[in-house]
Amino acid sequence: MSKSESENPSSDNVVWHSGDVNRPDRERMLGQRAGTVWFTGLSGSGKSTVAVEVERRLAAGGRLCYRLDGDNLRHGLNGDLGFGESDRTENIRRTGEVCRLLVDAGVIVLASFVSPFRADRDAVRSMHAAAGMPFLEVHVEVPIEVAEQRDPKGLYRKARAGEIRGFTGIDQPYEAPDAPELVLATSSVSVEASAASVVELLEGRGLVLPG
Repeated sequence: MSKSESENPSSDNVVWHSGDVNRPDRERMLGQRAGTVWFTGLSGSGKSTVAVEVERRLAAGGRLCYRLDGDNLRHGLNGDLGFGESDRTENIRRTGEVCRLLVDAGVIVLASFVSPFRADRDAVRSMHAAAGMPFLEVHVEVPIEVAEQRDPKGLYRKARAGEIRGFTGIDQPYEAPDAPELVLATSSVSVEASAASVVELLEGRGLVLPG
């Protein structure tokens, strides 16, 4: 392979190889429909907390699910990325591709990422649509004052002190979804009620049969 070919992942020589077992086959084996639930919101909004509870409920019901968390992926796959705008975009693009692979495997994916840019989230939605895969966007919504008061990682304090630059909600905007499938106001709704709403959404979309 020439150098130009190795540097261009979109080369005509790169061809997708399909197998004899497809996603519907795997879904039938698992007794579920696969799809991605994408939790987006400010740091401290409760994205990961709600996703953990949803994962617990789905697993208790015998559903195969996997939770992707922004911090977790930055320990490995996305460990080479920073927090500038281009790196944030690449972070979400890679994550979207991982979601698609997991959905193709028949898994219900719970992805919790600040993902502040609407265009990045829409790109992940589009890649799911192109593959005929469900994508459900959940806006975990809290006022910035509440998120900053919670500040579980001390990030807002560091951002206010100038120790962190480009922090969402402080010196970088958060672009809320225009038409999410679900909005969770976690400043007034409990984790349990929020998780129940997500499971209800999955049931309504046919990914999970009502228990």
